[in-house]
Amino acid sequence: MTVPGRRSSTFTRLLRHGFTDPSAAAQLLELPDMASVRSDPVLLDALGATADPDLALRSLVRLAEAHGPDERRRFLDNLITAKPLRDRLLGVLGASEALGDHLARHPRDWHALATYESADLHPGVADFERGLADATDPVSLRVSYRRCLLAIAARDVCGTTDVAEAAAELADLATATLRAALGIARTAAPDDAAACRLAVIAMGKCGGHELNYVSDVDVIFVAEPTGGTEEAKALQAATRLASHLMRICSETTVEGTIWPVDANLRPEGRNGPLVRTLSSHVAYYQRWAKTWEFQALLKARPVAGDLALGEAYTEAVAPLVWQAAERENFVADVQKMRRRVVDNIPVAEIERELKLGPGGLRDVEFAVQLLQLVHGRSDATLHSGTTLEALQALAAGGYVGRADAAQLDEAYRFLRAMEHRIQLHKLRRTHLVPEQEADLRRLARSLGLRTDPVTTLNREWKRHASVVRRLHEKIFYRPLLDAVAQLTPGETRLSPKAAGQRLEALGYADPAAAMRHLEALASGVSRKAAIQRTLLPVLLGWFADSADPDAGLLGFRKVSDALGKTPWYLRLLRDEGAAAENLARVLSAGRLAPDLLLRAPEAVAILGDPEGLRPRGRDHLEQEILAAVGRADTAEAAVAAARGVRRRELFRTAAADIIGSYGTEENPAEADAGALVDQVGDAITELTAATVAGALRAAVRDKWGDTLPTRFAVIGMGRFGGHELGYGSDADVLFVHQPRDGVDEQEAARAANAVVSEMRRLLQLPTADPPLLIDADLRPEGKSGPLVRTLASYGAYYRRWSLVWESQALLRARPMAGDTELAEAFIELVEPLRHPREGLDDEAVREIRRLKARMESERLPRGADPTLHTKLGRGGLSDVEWTVQLLQMRHGWEVPGLRTTRTREALRAARAAGLVSEDDARTLDEAWVLATRVRNGVMLVRGRAGDTFPSDVRELAAVGRYLGYGPGHVGDMLDDYRRVTRRARAVMEAAFYDA
Repeated sequence: MTVPGRRSSTFTRLLRHGFTDPSAAAQLLELPDMASVRSDPVLLDALGATADPDLALRSLVRLAEAHGPDERRRFLDNLITAKPLRDRLLGVLGASEALGDHLARHPRDWHALATYESADLHPGVADFERGLADATDPVSLRVSYRRCLLAIAARDVCGTTDVAEAAAELADLATATLRAALGIARTAAPDDAAACRLAVIAMGKCGGHELNYVSDVDVIFVAEPTGGTEEAKALQAATRLASHLMRICSETTVEGTIWPVDANLRPEGRNGPLVRTLSSHVAYYQRWAKTWEFQALLKARPVAGDLALGEAYTEAVAPLVWQAAERENFVADVQKMRRRVVDNIPVAEIERELKLGPGGLRDVEFAVQLLQLVHGRSDATLHSGTTLEALQALAAGGYVGRADAAQLDEAYRFLRAMEHRIQLHKLRRTHLVPEQEADLRRLARSLGLRTDPVTTLNREWKRHASVVRRLHEKIFYRPLLDAVAQLTPGETRLSPKAAGQRLEALGYADPAAAMRHLEALASGVSRKAAIQRTLLPVLLGWFADSADPDAGLLGFRKVSDALGKTPWYLRLLRDEGAAAENLARVLSAGRLAPDLLLRAPEAVAILGDPEGLRPRGRDHLEQEILAAVGRADTAEAAVAAARGVRRRELFRTAAADIIGSYGTEENPAEADAGALVDQVGDAITELTAATVAGALRAAVRDKWGDTLPTRFAVIGMGRFGGHELGYGSDADVLFVHQPRDGVDEQEAARAANAVVSEMRRLLQLPTADPPLLIDADLRPEGKSGPLVRTLASYGAYYRRWSLVWESQALLRARPMAGDTELAEAFIELVEPLRHPREGLDDEAVREIRRLKARMESERLPRGADPTLHTKLGRGGLSDVEWTVQLLQMRHGWEVPGLRTTRTREALRAARAAGLVSEDDARTLDEAWVLATRVRNGVMLVRGRAGDTFPSDVRELAAVGRYLGYGPGHVGDMLDDYRRVTRRARAVMEAAFYDA
C-alpha cells in the first residue's frame, strides 16, 4: 500500500534530479527487479548526474532484467558499492541509447567497465587487439568492438579522457578492428594470404588519429607479390582480401554494422583498381594526382597488414606531399578548395551543420592543412596528421598567432565534443545538431552544461562557430602582418621566405611587392597602422578570393595613401560592416573601378552607405549637373564639374555591378543576370543624358547666355537611345534645331553647328576624368552630311532619300537633351519610317537581310574568333538585335509593345504577341544578356572596351569571376558562351532569314 504523500514526494525528488518524466521513472523504480536499489540515494544521485536520467534509468532496468536473479543481485550490488563502475556505466547509459541496447543484448559486458586500473585509463592498439582477440567472424567482431567502445565512451563521458584522447582511442580501436578483419579474411582465404603482401593505409580522420564515434574509415590498399607469385595474380589475391575486409566491417548483421570502409581516396577514386603496387601508386601521384589528393595524404598512416610495406608507402609519397605547394596549378586548386563544399547541404540544414556549415569543423581542418602544405616543405615539425597537434606546431613555429591558435583549439575541441555526443546517442553517422528540445537538453548536459542547458548550449555553439568563422581565414594573414609590424619582442615570426611562400599559395603573383605594401600599411605604432592591422587580415582574404589579389592590395594601398589622413576613412572601413568587403571586391575585380576611384578617392564613402550603391535617377543627376554648370565661371570649368559627377556615378554603377555579381558574405550574388545588365544600361544612359544636357547648357551659356538663337535638341540613337549603354560605349546621337521666330536660318545654323562643336570639344578635353565621345555618324548622309539639320531638312531628306538601314537605325531614336517639344516633333516625324504602316514590303525585308549578310562577312575583325565575338560573332548582339528590329519594323504598326527602343522589352512584346515562341525568346534574351555582360566585364577588368574575351590568362579569369565562374572554370565559361550563342544563332537564322 502506498503511503499518502509518498508519490508526490518521489515525484518531486525525481524532478529535482533532472528527470523529465518523473511518473514513468517512478514506475520503473517500483519494478520488482529494482527492489534492492530503488531507495538508495546513491543511485538517484548518480542517475541525476547523467546526460539523460530518464534514458539512463530505462536502460539500467533493461540491463537488470536481462540478468538471472543471482547475477542481477551481484550486478546491482556492484553498482551501488563501486562508484567508478556506477559513474561510468550510468554515464554511458544516459548518453547512448545504442550502447544501452548493446548491454541489454549482452548483459555481461558491463564487466568491461568494472576495472579501473591506471593501465585501463589510456589503452593503445595492443590493448584493443587483446579485446578483439576472440572475434572469429563478423558477428563476434561486432560484439567485441562494441565492448571496447563501451570503455571508450565511459572514459569520454566521465571526463577521464578529453575529446582529442577519445578521438585517438577511437582511431586505435579502428586500427585493431581493421587488423582483426584482415585476420578473418586471411583465415578464410589462406592461399590469397600467401600470395601477396597487403598493407592497409588509414586516411582521413582514422589516419589522423582523430576518429569520430561513427565515421567512414578511409583507407588505401597497397600490395606486393610474395615469393615467385606473378604480380597480376598477387594483385587479384590482394583485391579479394581487401574486398572481404571491407565487407566484414561494413555489412549489416544481426549485431548491426561497425562502420563503412571507404577506399575512394585511392588513385582514380572508385574508377581505379582497389589495390595497387607501391610503384603504381608512386607513378600515379607523380603524374596524375590533383592537389586535394596530396592534401588527403597528409593523414596517411599504415595501420594493418604488412606494416613494412605500409611504411615504404608513406616514405615514398611523403616527399610528393611536401612538394605539392610548388605545383603549377597549386594556387588555382587552393582557391577552389577554399570554397566550402556546402552546395549539397539542404538549405534548411546549413545552420545545423557542425562539419561543413559556416564556422564548422571543416573550416579549421582545411586552414590547418593548407598551412601545413605551404610551410611543411621547409619545416618538418608541421608533418603531423592530427589537426590539433598540427595547429600547435603551426603556433610554435610562428605560422599562426598563438592567441588565434588557442582560440581555434578551444573552438575545435568544443565542436568535436558536440559531434561525438550527437553520434554517441544512437551510434549513427551525422553532423547535424538536433532540433528537438529533449535531444538538445541531453546533448547540453552531456557536455557539462546543467544550468539552462539548451540556451547555454546554443550560445556556446554559436560563440565557438563565430570564432572559427572569424579566424579560419585571418590565421592565413595575421602572421604576415606580425612579420612586417614586429611589435612584440621575442615572438616567433614568419621568415621572409615563409611569408613569401604563404602569399604565393594564396594567389599573390608578386609576394615581395605584397610584403612591401603590407609593411607600408601596417608597420609602426600609430593609430592608423593599428587599425590597418585589424582590417588587413580580412581584406587580404577577400583580395585572395579574386582573380587578381595583387591588384586589390596595390589599389588598397593607393586609396589608403590618398585618404589615410582623413579621419573618416579607416573609421568607415572598421565600423561600417559592408564597406571594407565592398571596397575589397571593387579593388580586386579589374582596372576600371579602381581607376575611377583613385581619381577621387573620397568616393569610397559610397561603399559604406546602405543607399550608396543605388543608381541616381535622371532628374537628380541633371539637377546636380546643371547646378554645377551654373556655378562655374567658364564652359571648361562647367563641363569639368559635369564630368566629375559622371566619373563618380560611373564608379557607383561599376561598384554596384561588381558587388552584385560577386556577392558578399551577407548578400549572395544577384541570380538574375538580366537585372544586372538592365541596371548598368539604365544607370549609364541616364548619366550620359544628364552629362550631355550639362555640356549643352555650358556651351550655350558661354557664348549666347540663356537663349540660343535656335531651338536645339539631342536625340539618342543606338545603345544610347535603347538605354543599353555599357561602360565603354560612345553616345550615338542626332542633332536637330529649329530657328526661333525672327532669326535668320543661316545664323541659326551657324549657332547650332557652333554648339555641337563646342559640346564635343568640352566632353573630350584631356582631364583626369574619362572622356565622353559623341558620335553623330548615324545622321543623314553619314560623315558626308551636315552635323545638325532643321526639322524640315530631316523631313525632306527622309521623304526623298531615306534608305532602309536609316529607318532601322531610327528604331532607337529617343529624346535625350535640349528642347523637349522639338525632340518630340522629331520623334513624330520619324515614326512612320521606323514603324511603317502595314509593315515592310518584301524588297525592304530582302534589303535588310542583304545588309546583315554583308556586315557579317565584312566587319568581323581579321583573326577574330566568330564564336566568341560578342558584337558581330555567331549568336551575338548583332544577331539578336537585327532579329528583334526586323520584327519591330514588320509588326510595330500593329503591336504597340514593339514600339520601344529597348531590345529586351521589344523581345518580350514579340513573345507576348506570338511572333516568337517562348523558348526562342528565352534563347535570344539569354544570348543578348550574356554578350552584354561579357562586354561590361571586359571593360571592368581591362579598363578599356573590347568585343571579345581577353587573351591574358588573369584577365580572362577575372571576367570569369565577374560572370560567376569560380577559379579554374574559364573553360566552362567559354564553352557556355559558345553553347548559348550557338542556340541563339539557330533561332536567328530561322526567324531572320527564313521567316
